[in-house]
Amino acid sequence: MAIRPTHKVSFDDLPNSAFVREAELVRTDRNPLGPIPFSTHTLWRKVKEGSFPRPHKLAPRVTAWLVKDVREWINHRLA
Repeated sequence: MAIRPTHKVSFDDLPNSAFVREAELVRTDRNPLGPIPFSTHTLWRKVKEGSFPRPHKLAPRVTAWLVKDVREWINHRLA
Protein backbone atom coordinates (compact mmCIF):
# COMPACT_ATOMS: atom_id res chain seq x y z
CA MET A 1 0.00 0.00 0.00
CA ALA A 2 1.43 3.37 -1.05
CA ILE A 3 1.61 6.15 1.50
CA ARG A 4 0.57 9.54 0.16
CA PRO A 5 1.75 12.79 1.70
CA THR A 6 -0.82 14.62 3.80
CA HIS A 7 -0.09 17.94 2.10
CA LYS A 8 0.41 18.91 -1.51
CA VAL A 9 3.73 20.32 -2.57
CA SER A 10 3.59 23.26 -4.93
CA PHE A 11 5.09 22.76 -8.39
CA ASP A 12 7.29 25.80 -7.69
CA ASP A 13 8.76 24.06 -4.63
CA LEU A 14 9.73 20.87 -6.44
CA PRO A 15 13.38 20.31 -7.40
CA ASN A 16 14.23 20.14 -11.12
CA SER A 17 15.03 16.45 -10.70
CA ALA A 18 11.51 15.59 -9.48
CA PHE A 19 8.83 13.97 -11.59
CA VAL A 20 5.26 15.24 -11.80
CA ARG A 21 2.28 13.26 -13.00
CA GLU A 22 -0.57 14.48 -15.17
CA ALA A 23 -2.92 15.15 -12.22
CA GLU A 24 -0.41 17.56 -10.64
CA LEU A 25 0.53 19.15 -13.95
CA VAL A 26 -2.80 20.19 -15.49
CA ARG A 27 -4.83 23.01 -13.93
CA THR A 28 -8.30 21.77 -12.96
CA ASP A 29 -10.98 22.49 -10.36
CA ARG A 30 -9.34 19.87 -8.12
CA ASN A 31 -5.85 21.26 -8.83
CA PRO A 32 -6.25 25.04 -9.30
CA LEU A 33 -2.51 25.61 -8.88
CA GLY A 34 -1.44 23.28 -11.69
CA PRO A 35 1.23 24.96 -13.81
CA ILE A 36 -0.29 24.01 -17.17
CA PRO A 37 -3.47 25.99 -18.03
CA PHE A 38 -5.01 23.56 -20.49
CA SER A 39 -6.93 20.30 -20.42
CA THR A 40 -5.56 16.78 -20.21
CA HIS A 41 -6.70 16.18 -23.78
CA THR A 42 -4.74 19.23 -24.97
CA LEU A 43 -1.68 18.11 -22.98
CA TRP A 44 -1.59 14.75 -24.75
CA ARG A 45 -2.28 16.35 -28.14
CA LYS A 46 0.67 18.70 -27.61
CA VAL A 47 2.88 15.76 -26.55
CA LYS A 48 1.87 13.85 -29.69
CA GLU A 49 2.57 16.80 -32.00
CA GLY A 50 5.90 17.49 -30.27
CA SER A 51 5.05 20.91 -28.85
CA PHE A 52 5.20 19.75 -25.20
CA PRO A 53 7.94 17.65 -23.54
CA ARG A 54 7.56 13.88 -23.79
CA PRO A 55 6.81 12.12 -20.50
CA HIS A 56 8.93 9.38 -18.98
CA LYS A 57 7.55 5.90 -18.38
CA LEU A 58 8.48 5.14 -14.76
CA ALA A 59 6.53 1.88 -14.55
CA PRO A 60 4.00 0.08 -16.78
CA ARG A 61 1.15 2.25 -15.47
CA VAL A 62 3.11 5.32 -14.32
CA THR A 63 3.91 8.18 -16.68
CA ALA A 64 5.43 11.45 -15.46
CA TRP A 65 7.26 14.54 -16.66
CA LEU A 66 10.56 15.78 -15.37
CA VAL A 67 9.96 19.10 -13.60
CA LYS A 68 13.02 20.59 -15.32
CA ASP A 69 11.54 19.85 -18.77
CA VAL A 70 8.19 21.43 -17.86
CA ARG A 71 9.88 24.53 -16.40
CA GLU A 72 11.97 24.96 -19.56
CA TRP A 73 8.81 24.66 -21.66
CA ILE A 74 7.03 27.29 -19.51
CA ASN A 75 10.02 29.66 -19.56
CA HIS A 76 10.35 29.31 -23.33
CA ARG A 77 6.69 30.32 -23.72
CA LEU A 78 7.13 33.36 -21.45
CA ALA A 79 10.28 34.62 -23.20
